[in-house]
Amino acid sequence: MDFEDTPEQAEFRQKAVEFLEEFAPQVGGQDDSSSMYISDPAEEKAYVQRCRDWQRIKYENGWAGLTWPKEFGGQGITGIMEGIFKEEEAKRISASGIFAVSIGMVGPTIIAHGTKEQQEHYLPRMLNGQDCWCQLFSEPGAGSDLGGLRTMAVRDGDEWVINGQKVWTSGAQNSDWGILLTRSDTEAVKHRGITYFLVDMTTPGIDVRPLVQITGVAHFNEVFLTDVRIPHENIVGEVHGGWAPIMTTLSNERTLIGGGGSRASMQDLFALASRFGAADDPLIRQKIVDVGIKIELLKYLGYRSRTAATKGEPPGPESSITKLSLSLLSHDIGNLVMELCGPYGTLSSSDGVDEGRWVQDFLSQWGVRIGGGTDNIQRNTIGEKVLGLPSEHRVDKGIAFKDIPTS
Repeated sequence: MDFEDTPEQAEFRQKAVEFLEEFAPQVGGQDDSSSMYISDPAEEKAYVQRCRDWQRIKYENGWAGLTWPKEFGGQGITGIMEGIFKEEEAKRISASGIFAVSIGMVGPTIIAHGTKEQQEHYLPRMLNGQDCWCQLFSEPGAGSDLGGLRTMAVRDGDEWVINGQKVWTSGAQNSDWGILLTRSDTEAVKHRGITYFLVDMTTPGIDVRPLVQITGVAHFNEVFLTDVRIPHENIVGEVHGGWAPIMTTLSNERTLIGGGGSRASMQDLFALASRFGAADDPLIRQKIVDVGIKIELLKYLGYRSRTAATKGEPPGPESSITKLSLSLLSHDIGNLVMELCGPYGTLSSSDGVDEGRWVQDFLSQWGVRIGGGTDNIQRNTIGEKVLGLPSEHRVDKGIAFKDIPTS
């Protein structure tokens, strides 16, 4: 793999830089590098609006949906080119976070499994910033074991009536639409009888309740669905056949999470060590170098994913390697910075080191390590799907879902 820009890529990078330097300041030029840590409702509302404004600007100027096929409103360029744009974008503006699920997960799923009518209606509204989406998958008893979901869908003529609860739904409070998994056939085995819906988040019966995390931020939500009616035409894929679009969404989710990379660099960590007089400690220096190596490895894994995308290959089980790598890196960085900060690591916000950035990184690692599939789930996927190891024994295999014991 060649990591240097080709002449074509260098020309594309220059065009991206010219666009970004002209238009990024139009959304205010605010530093949104810590947007995931916003706890003030007014600040969050302003950030969400900046994301919508920036997405619209990218759409109007031909920089939205870069890897989406042209027939679906995208630009049809390679993953390598998209990576170049994201590198340059990250240097100048980060007001794009709320559309990660929409553009990176929902869009590819509708492109792969949606009807022509769904593609024509929903995809343009994602790209132009009009509709923001969330992911209604996990439940109190079905997170890593997603096949155990129990939110029920019962057909009533041309509609389906939904009852159940979802949890850990990122950004539901700011979303217009959601992708929703339901149990539609309890006679089928565990990973069958699941139907995948598109749901308007303003539908009567949907109650979104923010969950305040240890960081003080309400990034996640629990969502209650009571007699929620969804039109039959909002099903993605087949009735009772939702597992295929589910896997498309999850593969893209793992690639998206892992592709985010590390917010800290090795230089950041050395600078922090110097401030606390630990830069000459050989053990600390070795730990920083170890983390630096992992940061580079994660970057190269991202290059590998881009290369696959360039060849037209969808994200596969290998995306679990990238996701697991980011999880482990988040753990290592979090523990290292707390060791460096010492008692100052107990302080947050304006009282903390660098406005509390490092303690936030330490506390937020669990969102990365649990969201999108836990570390152990990723290891299972890598072992079974990548390495070809035997699957774990499942006592619920071949049993109708209604006959599986519950606590």
